Amino acid sequence: MPVVILVEGRSDAVVVEHLLLDQCVRARVLAIGGVTNFARELARNACDGTTILGLVDGGEVGILLRAVRRRGWDVPGAEALGTHGFFVCESDLEDELIRALGTDTVLDAVDQLGELARFHTLQRQPEWRDRPVADQLHRFAGSGSGRKERLARALAVRLSPATTPPPLAALLAAAGRCPPEDT
Repeated sequence: MPVVILVEGRSDAVVVEHLLLDQCVRARVLAIGGVTNFARELARNACDGTTILGLVDGGEVGILLRAVRRRGWDVPGAEALGTHGFFVCESDLEDELIRALGTDTVLDAVDQLGELARFHTLQRQPEWRDRPVADQLHRFAGSGSGRKERLARALAVRLSPATTPPPLAALLAAAGRCPPEDT
């Protein structure tokens, strides 16, 4: 039975793909280009026997709920999404990774990417100067072409079972419970 995992963006897909490989779970991960595409992708991937799972940002839950309800799923609210294979990040996946790994580990990844000087430039900007380092890192991840995906990859390799954020751990567990695909 095929397993499809829907995620909003490419940086989310990079992390999920890495963890699936690490746990030897076979699934197709689709970066759908934003939460507004969940309805279309649910319809496109809802084939006989296909298990559809997903990851969504906390602020986008309402859009996902409308999409799954249009498919005829009885999902009373956000708290029930997990029973249907959709898991919610508190803010977004980057926020989950920063909290789970800690700012020192994320700063080490930024340094490994050769971007520490650029990060320090952001920290000196008046609007970011007095903000918590976690907030600064979150903003930094989303700025600069391709940085979000590069940083996601660098953080994914630093995850362990103990540091995997709860929504990701739940998604991986759900994917692992799916019957293996016929080969």
